[in-house]
Amino acid sequence: MNKTVPALAASLLAAAALAQDETPVEEAALPVPQQAPAPSATFLPLPFCRMSEGLAEVRSPASEEWQPVEEGRFYPLGSAYRTRQGGRLVLAFGPDSTATISGESSFGTRQQPLGDKTRGIVLAYGTVDLTLPENLREGAFFVAAPGFVVKNPAGESRYAYETVGDGDKATVRCVTGSLGVEGRHFCVPAMRAANEMVVRTSHDHLVTFLYGTSGDYVVRLDQGVCTKEDIGDDGQVTTSVEKRTSEWHLSPKTKVIISRCLPAIGGRMSVHTMAFDAAGERQSECYFCEGRAEVNSGELVSKVRLTGEEVAKRAAEATTETVAAEDAEEAAPSGSGDGGKKAEDDGGNNNGNNNNNNNNENDASDTEAE
Repeated sequence: MNKTVPALAASLLAAAALAQDETPVEEAALPVPQQAPAPSATFLPLPFCRMSEGLAEVRSPASEEWQPVEEGRFYPLGSAYRTRQGGRLVLAFGPDSTATISGESSFGTRQQPLGDKTRGIVLAYGTVDLTLPENLREGAFFVAAPGFVVKNPAGESRYAYETVGDGDKATVRCVTGSLGVEGRHFCVPAMRAANEMVVRTSHDHLVTFLYGTSGDYVVRLDQGVCTKEDIGDDGQVTTSVEKRTSEWHLSPKTKVIISRCLPAIGGRMSVHTMAFDAAGERQSECYFCEGRAEVNSGELVSKVRLTGEEVAKRAAEATTETVAAEDAEEAAPSGSGDGGKKAEDDGGNNNGNNNNNNNNENDASDTEAE
């Protein structure tokens, strides 16, 4: 009996040790999983005031009164912001996205449905400095004005907007990064660092002026539509309508004029586009009617460039014709003075007498006929 108890105890201890050795090694070696940090959103649900100095005010979409802006406070989309002399305001849309105004300036945000991830500002007056990440997705941010829309701004950009006597004037400058500008009948696909342009729009939006002030970039001008016929594999002819555009490099002192007219009959706009170089010479011109391929002049300015010899030849011909005309005038008999005047008077009198005689003969014939 005494020998049995120690033996049983030893067997129990051995079974416990064996159970511990059979524990799966993998379970003990597995690390504790950790949650990856959530990526920071590009834009916050609501913008907030990051900094306010001096006289800076806000007007919410549900109110008509301006209230002082409070730092750190979130404001609903659709609000309007303004600063006065000595004031400064920094509105943050996200960690790296801000709009800054100072002095006599104002802008607003667009009121949009919940869940819309797009953000944008609407220019009112003054100057707005915009800072955005350079890796924004397509269509993430925009800047709107009555005559154009800035799409896909990235990096730093500046916008100065003012009302002038016959319309409005906006200066768009890309400081760093890139941006695109779209308006009625024109488009700037991309402006890069240090590029700048001025957009003038009339009050009735029938005339648009584009002025190049810094850099060299492409402006695509509408040239209406055209019809295109293709022959398919089955031999059938298909007709399609395609949009036509022309490209113009907008550089300092060059400009583009787009004039529009709504005819009395029909509701389609008639458009006239012209592009001028730095010397003021017209280099591109087109007339068209929106959506009508049969009313389209196409490019009216010839792209043929004369060589130096041809230019010199034409200049020599023009000079020769001018000298020949002057020589002919000098060689003509002198009919000036009283004698020339008398001859003209005599000729006039003779013509008058002949006309009177003809009239008398006609009257006599009419009398005989009666």
